[in-house]
Amino acid sequence: MSATAAPPRRPRGRRLPPGPLPPTEPPPDVKRRPRVWRIVVGCLIVIALAATTTVVFIKGEIHTLASALRQNKALALGSGSLASAGFGDPQTILLVGSDHRAGTPFRDVNTDTMMLVRLNPSSSTINLLSVPRDLKVEIPEGGALVTGKLNAAYFFGGPNLLIKILQQQVFPGLKVNHVVDVGFGGFEQMINAIGCVYTDVDHRYYNNTALTDYSSIDLQPGYQKLCGSDALSFVRFRHTDSDIVRNARQQDFIRWAKSQFSQDQIITERDTLLKIFGKNATTDHNLHTTDGLINLFDLVAFSAGNTIKQIPFPALLLPCAPVAPNATSAAQQTPCYVGATSSQAEQSAFHAFMTPTTGSPLPASTPAHVAGGGGNGSHSGGGGPVPGLTADVTDGQAQAKALGPIGIPIYYPKQLVSGSQYCSSQTSLCPVETASPGSYPRAYLLHDQQGIAHYSYRMTLEINPILGEYYGVQGTTWLNPPILNKPTQTKTVNGKQLLLYADGGKLSLVAWRTANAVYWISNTLTENIPNRQLVAIAASLTRGGGR
Repeated sequence: MSATAAPPRRPRGRRLPPGPLPPTEPPPDVKRRPRVWRIVVGCLIVIALAATTTVVFIKGEIHTLASALRQNKALALGSGSLASAGFGDPQTILLVGSDHRAGTPFRDVNTDTMMLVRLNPSSSTINLLSVPRDLKVEIPEGGALVTGKLNAAYFFGGPNLLIKILQQQVFPGLKVNHVVDVGFGGFEQMINAIGCVYTDVDHRYYNNTALTDYSSIDLQPGYQKLCGSDALSFVRFRHTDSDIVRNARQQDFIRWAKSQFSQDQIITERDTLLKIFGKNATTDHNLHTTDGLINLFDLVAFSAGNTIKQIPFPALLLPCAPVAPNATSAAQQTPCYVGATSSQAEQSAFHAFMTPTTGSPLPASTPAHVAGGGGNGSHSGGGGPVPGLTADVTDGQAQAKALGPIGIPIYYPKQLVSGSQYCSSQTSLCPVETASPGSYPRAYLLHDQQGIAHYSYRMTLEINPILGEYYGVQGTTWLNPPILNKPTQTKTVNGKQLLLYADGGKLSLVAWRTANAVYWISNTLTENIPNRQLVAIAASLTRGGGR
């Protein structure tokens, strides 16, 4: 901060501890608003809301919702496209994020998100399975089959063709009960209506649409509140990573949203949410009826307390086809596809999606004692060194020093994923986005729901930027952020009581509380770091500076 700059205003409420004030987040209404692309992922918030509902959608409001949905013409689905479900039966919903307008031809449509949702009264989880938009499939066109991307199915044949290709080429045995298509504008409006979403941003995101063909984005790393267009740009982004990473980012966003919504919030804003949803959603005809909605939302209410379980698609990035030097401009736009590692892997993912979750959400092999207590790979508790980790004290100390004497004790991990490195504003590491001064590492003020400011910092580490693999060290004096609600397990490791947060058997983060602050290690968006390694990294957190 320059000598002439005015210091950030301290919000009313609990006083901040002594120490220099890091940069604060500007309020959402003064942030530069990125241009909103026509392709949005409004369907994400539908499940986030549905997963929080208990008694919100009572019978009277079902009539209100049915009336709101009837503002739009029902999706024209052929006989046999959808399977019927009896009262209380498990249901599979196909959520589509598109720019489709009711009454317009599907040839004017692009689909950005295709997500299957499984609601089962016998399961302790709501299962999500995102299907890559760039998945390589065969699409009927002009009496012939043409190789194309899955998202083109909507263009050529609407939801009927999309369901048919999913059933015949991707998941044999799939039966879809409902289709919900949430289009243009709904996502931002719903996010703002519920008070925005606290999001664990894994690295610096920056893109200027004046210079590229991609949508604008300007986000700093670290746990923070995202509203409207910023939330949309985050879940929409795939400028420097892949469709696989974006699918994981979208599912993580749903999980973070679910962790912070209270029933009271949804009830308070239910009229607004119903109007937004009704205006922007197009559904199958059954969900235009009161009986169809009652059947679905009774099941939703039964699943309200369930956690989100992300089922990864066994995706494989296929190399782009070579382009001849004298090729036409059309040929030069040869698409890059996503494939599956094998048809057997696809079926395994589908089986996991359909199977109800029972028992512990974490595998029994998650260790109670791991290495990480010493900088040379030593351990306490008898767990032995953890393969795949490397001791690194010097770089962690450098990160702590770069953060300066901020008003929070700074901890860094002594153990890192082998081959990973800290992102740094002073080096060329993590060059995939424009790194502004103070991004790597980042010290900032994080405001809670009451507007009280908390000292916070973020250290970012990269495993493979090309594949979007970043993990992070987060510290904040906000002792109860929403992301730490309802830990899956608590384990004492190397003298630290760690909070473990699982997602479908994999750990998404591991946290540790002290009297004055809380710290966590965030896994990559695609959860590449094995459970034992993530626990060991958190167990090796060591004081390195701060106040």
